Amino acid sequence: MENKKTEIDIILPNYNSSEYIDETIQSVLKQNFTNWRLIIIDDFSNIYTQKKIKKYEKLKKIKIYWLKKNRGAAYCRNFAINKSKSKYLAFLDSDDIWKKNKLKLQLNYMKKNNYDFTYTCYETFGIKSRKIVPPIKFNFDNFIKNTSIATSTMMIKRKLAKDTKFTDTKICEDYYFKCKILKKVKFAYCLKKNLTNYRIRKNSLQSNKFKNLFWIWMINYKYNRLTFVENLNSLLNISLNSIKKYGFK
Repeated sequence: MENKKTEIDIILPNYNSSEYIDETIQSVLKQNFTNWRLIIIDDFSNIYTQKKIKKYEKLKKIKIYWLKKNRGAAYCRNFAINKSKSKYLAFLDSDDIWKKNKLKLQLNYMKKNNYDFTYTCYETFGIKSRKIVPPIKFNFDNFIKNTSIATSTMMIKRKLAKDTKFTDTKICEDYYFKCKILKKVKFAYCLKKNLTNYRIRKNSLQSNKFKNLFWIWMINYKYNRLTFVENLNSLLNISLNSIKKYGFK
């Protein structure tokens, strides 16, 4: 039996995602593991998006915070972490979709092996359709050369998030968060099952490779304190691994 105390808090930042948010929330509601709480931070969305999520306010397992101005995904995730009280944290973007056994299988995998940080395989859809099988484990040195941990596949023990923040950058705000967690735990481990559908949208910030590389460079320089040569090596390897995953287009 599942404990009465919430075991997993799910962090979902939301901004103007009216086209996708219902399907995302429904993928949480359909989980065959039920001891979770969904924390939605609405980042001052338009009225259409607010109407879409407002109907979920009445559900006890969903807590929605309405920001009075747009603050960005990093602020939303950091805010939600501060509101969390569970043992584990999972992260979900407002346009991604979980398979119904995602939480159950991943939590069991973590408990069985006493892991602090895990991720899963995933499948992209939208403008690119690929099945992504990341390496079986990552440490910090591996990860800064191959960023194949999709945020919506992550699960960590909440204690690791103490004093660890998402960076206040336009994109790649999750990159340094993962880097800093990896410095704490040494390794993150992959559950070799495709449990997340990761949407890639045309004109989205994340779909622009050059912007991604620019912000990773800045984060490596400002936060990871990499030397010029280490930073260049990081970006070259990330670029090569991105081509392997997604192709040239």
